[in-house]
Amino acid sequence: MKALKEHNLVPGYAYADILYEKRPCMDSDGTPVPGLFNAWIVLNNPKQYNSYTTRAVKEVILAFGEASNDRSVVAVVFTGADDKAFCTGGNTKEYAEYYAGHPQEYSQYMRLFNDMVSAILKCEKPVINRVNGMRIGGGQEIGMACDFTIASDLARFGQAGPKHGSAAIGGSTDFLHLYVGMERAMNSLTLCEPWTAHQALHIGLITEIVPALKVDGRFVPNPLAVIDRYADDFGRIVFGSVKTGDALAKAKDMLAKGTVDLSLLDAAVDRHIAKLLHTFPNCLHKTLTEVRKKKLEHWDKNKEGSREWLALNMMTEAKAGFRAFNAGSKAKREVDFVKLRQLLAEGQAWGPELEQAIAPVPEAIN
Repeated sequence: MKALKEHNLVPGYAYADILYEKRPCMDSDGTPVPGLFNAWIVLNNPKQYNSYTTRAVKEVILAFGEASNDRSVVAVVFTGADDKAFCTGGNTKEYAEYYAGHPQEYSQYMRLFNDMVSAILKCEKPVINRVNGMRIGGGQEIGMACDFTIASDLARFGQAGPKHGSAAIGGSTDFLHLYVGMERAMNSLTLCEPWTAHQALHIGLITEIVPALKVDGRFVPNPLAVIDRYADDFGRIVFGSVKTGDALAKAKDMLAKGTVDLSLLDAAVDRHIAKLLHTFPNCLHKTLTEVRKKKLEHWDKNKEGSREWLALNMMTEAKAGFRAFNAGSKAKREVDFVKLRQLLAEGQAWGPELEQAIAPVPEAIN
């Protein structure tokens, strides 16, 4: 047999901030297929909700390249460690303590981020986003770059940009409307109100959801999502938000009593990949690349201009927003938006005095 060439940029790289694992690819009957695997790329920062550091971004790029080049890999599973979050975006501690106020540095970081999104979009294997918890901010963006999303029904999906000093121009303004339409995208991108997994499935954002909460040994649907769902006067299924009352109290009590079990999520991921296994690989890849063009059309057009804007924004709103989030209390991690608008209307220039005036706590600008 002809000797095969090595195409990885860094052969034998030892991952540190993420996990890279090859797991057996399961056939339709649940048995491992000899010689074939799925590559699991796992964001491994659960204490900070799997937010990605600069090093993690570089490692994700290498990992997708390795999975693309591995001839034995059928599909890529992109996920996060534990059960609280797939990813909540960039590491706000690193943003606040290193990048805030340093646009040149953040510009270089954002070039890496752009390369990470592009690595997902150009992966030569189908990419399944296994959503084990929150998919927020930059996590939503890298999740939408994937081909399929299979989620725990405890998951939440959304943005954080204008609430924390940024704009969702790392992919969401390019991708989200392709999934859910212009008006739903506009609401999500500006108001930053999250969707439940049930809502996300209903509006076409994701592929499949499965229960992950076990109460008394049995899987039950997310009780918070169940009370959000109702029929309107025309019999259409819509979603509301129950924030008070007995229904909410009972739902929270059930959540507290239950335990999270992601075994059904893993089984759903295996089933989906088993279906992909039984296709011609080159025809599958061509189909993926053709559908991905719709995302790439927007992404390639906008990513460099977006990177430059985000870098400059680190001198003003992002600097204030990320430092407020990093230094604020759990109950208050946002700046005083009304005070900010009042000061800007009076002609106040951006600087330490303005940042101090709008910070949730004095330490937020130190």
